[in-house]
Amino acid sequence: MKNITVSIEDDIYRRARMKAAEQDTSVSALVRQFLSDIAMIETEAERLRREEAVLRASVKLFRAGDRLSRDKLHDRSVRE
Repeated sequence: MKNITVSIEDDIYRRARMKAAEQDTSVSALVRQFLSDIAMIETEAERLRREEAVLRASVKLFRAGDRLSRDKLHDRSVRE
């Protein structure tokens, strides 16, 4: 376990002590829980990687031959 030192304003510390007392815990425990919660939050990049992995796993078969031909792709009457 690592120890850290944090500098905060006196009034913030007093309010944190009161909040900790209301919850029957310590300021250190509140900070520990706060930092643990932050560390567990999934970042946007992690979320995108996870979603990509799920999507890739769901693709069973891909063949380039299943695509539309260039002519059909650019045929305006098909899109109407």
